[in-house]
Amino acid sequence: KSNFFLLVFFCFVCFSLPWQCFRALCCKGPPPPRPEYDLVCIGLTGSGKTSLLSQLCSESPENIVSTTGFSIKAVPFQNAILNIKELGGADNIRKYWSRYYQGSQGVIFVLDSASSEDDLETARNELHSALQHPQLCTLPFLILANHQDKPAARSVQEV
Repeated sequence: KSNFFLLVFFCFVCFSLPWQCFRALCCKGPPPPRPEYDLVCIGLTGSGKTSLLSQLCSESPENIVSTTGFSIKAVPFQNAILNIKELGGADNIRKYWSRYYQGSQGVIFVLDSASSEDDLETARNELHSALQHPQLCTLPFLILANHQDKPAARSVQEV
């Protein structure tokens, strides 16, 4: 008797619902892939780029060392995945930043809000250069004034 009702229910579902609805009711496949976005993260050495990415990836803040070349991290969120290319900020590496811009869909510029006036001026020049670069000038920019917890940190207005 119970098999009969199951068969009747199955026939009802098969013939009264579109195939997609039926499939959604009974077939659990993998969830649709989350969209991925490629970002580039730039800033001077010591600005906090690596610490930021470690925090976003829920990694331990201990034993963080400056990035000497570049690194790539996939940062998963509920609705998307951010593939972030972190580029080292040393003088001898900054001249190669533009080689890694291609394919980027957004920019994170990290600056040390407690840095010296000279370093802040260098960061300002690098930011303006990035804002004018043909591969970045139309992209969204996030400017992160890091190290706000330090006594010498400048306010957002000062930066």
